[in-house]
Amino acid sequence: MSTPPHVLVTGASGFTGQHLVPLLEQRGYRVTGTGHAADHALVQEAMDLTNPAQVEAVVERLQPDYVIHLAALSFVAHPTPEDFYRVNTLGTEYLLSALARQKKPLKKIILASTSNVYGRNPTPVQSETLCPAPVNHYGCSKLAMEHMAGNWFEQLPILITRPFNYTGPGQLPHFLVPKMVQHFADNASAIELGNLDVARDISDVRDICQAYVALLECDGHSQSVNLCSGASIHLRELMDTLCDIAGYQMEIRVNPAFVRASEIPSLRGDRERLEALAGALPTRPVRETLEDMLAVARTQKR
Repeated sequence: MSTPPHVLVTGASGFTGQHLVPLLEQRGYRVTGTGHAADHALVQEAMDLTNPAQVEAVVERLQPDYVIHLAALSFVAHPTPEDFYRVNTLGTEYLLSALARQKKPLKKIILASTSNVYGRNPTPVQSETLCPAPVNHYGCSKLAMEHMAGNWFEQLPILITRPFNYTGPGQLPHFLVPKMVQHFADNASAIELGNLDVARDISDVRDICQAYVALLECDGHSQSVNLCSGASIHLRELMDTLCDIAGYQMEIRVNPAFVRASEIPSLRGDRERLEALAGALPTRPVRETLEDMLAVARTQKR
C-alpha cells in the first residue's frame, strides 16, 4: 500500500485550520499540524515561526510533500506593528528557507496572503493584476511576504492566495461577524459597532477550505490567486439578515472608537483566476453561513 501524501499545515489550530485539516484527512492526506505549542488536537508539532532554528528542525524532521502556510498574525487592530513583520514576513522567509533545504522534493507550497494588499483601490472588483496599495500593517506585512516569496519561485513550487473576508462556525468573537452572531446568541438588545456602510466580499470558511484543497491539487504555481465569492454585501445587510434569522431587531450603536480612519469602503474579488486554476467551486449563501453560526453559538451556550 502506498503512503498517503503528507501535508504540513501551519497554524492548524486556527479558525481556518480547524476546518481545513479534517477536510484534507477526508481526502486521504496525512496531515501534520503546527502551532505555537502542541496543546491542541490538531497540532502535533510546536513551531514558532519567529525561531528559525526551530522551523528548520521541524521541516527537517517532517519532510512534507505539501505545505499550506496559514499561520499568521491576522487581527488588523493588533497593537504592536512590528509583530506583523516578525511573524508574517520574516516567519515565512524562515519557513521557505528551511523548505528549500529539505531533501524530499516538494509538490506544492500554498502561502496565505490577504486581500488587504489591495488597500483602498477604487476599482469596483479587485483582480490579481491590480497594483497593491495596502493601508495597514497587516496588509503591508503580507505584501512584503509576497515579494519575498517571489524570490523563491525558481526553487520552490509556491502558490500565493489572497483571501477576501470569510467567516463561519468557530471564528473568534473579536472579529466582526462572529461578534454580531454572539450578540444574537446572547439575546442582547443592543450592539456597539463601527462603520456599517462598507461592503465586503464574504465567503464561508468551508468554501475557502474547498478552494485550498483544489489549489493544492492543481498545476498552478508562481502566482497569486484571489479566494473570494465574487460578490459583496454591506455590513448593514448582514445585521438585517441576522435580525431576520433571530426574529427580533437589535439596536445598533455606532462607537467612533471602532471606526478606522483607513477603512476600505468596498472589497470585492475577481474569481476568474481561481476558477481557471481550481475549476467550479461551491459558494454558500451568506444567510446559510449566518444560520449555521448562530445555531452553533446557541448550542455552545447551553
